[in-house]
Amino acid sequence: MIWAAVGLAVAAPLVAAGFSPLLQYRQPIYVVAGFAGIAGLCLMLVQPLLAAGLLPGIDRFRGRRVHRFVGVALVASVVLHIVGLWIFSPPDVVDVLLLRSPTPFSVWGVLAMWAVFGAALLAVFRRRLRLRVWRAGHSALVSVAVSGTILHALLIDGTMEPVTKVALCGIVAVALAVVLIRLKPWRKGARP
Repeated sequence: MIWAAVGLAVAAPLVAAGFSPLLQYRQPIYVVAGFAGIAGLCLMLVQPLLAAGLLPGIDRFRGRRVHRFVGVALVASVVLHIVGLWIFSPPDVVDVLLLRSPTPFSVWGVLAMWAVFGAALLAVFRRRLRLRVWRAGHSALVSVAVSGTILHALLIDGTMEPVTKVALCGIVAVALAVVLIRLKPWRKGARP
């Protein structure tokens, strides 16, 4: 049942975006960049579920290993999103990265991007950090990444169909909240 719900939550926005009339006049690189962003949001749903061992058939230990691979895919989707938009319109991406863009969604996207990169960097150096520092830092950065991504997606009036977009954003937020409450990374002695 959980797998079906996760599959539906991920597939519905992707399929709905695939039928968007806004794709009709877009260049292929722009379409790829947009779908990379949607895929990144979908991966943000799977990540906390893997970390907490909440997906049936995947124990917590194996879930953590898969979590690392999905994390790499998430970083790759963010990079593909940015690079694709850069190829499509370099001046717009420069304005966004320098926080000069007049569009409010861009600030949240940049914040989320840096938080994703920061969480990934912490994961690379996990063994060199104290466990409590790692848990608190990674959880904080992931929370910023998810919040920023949700705001970024909700403020964009684009390819994603509104109902499935709002539903996916809500499910991602709830999944992260449930996992944070379950794992309690801020407490001393919390599960790794």
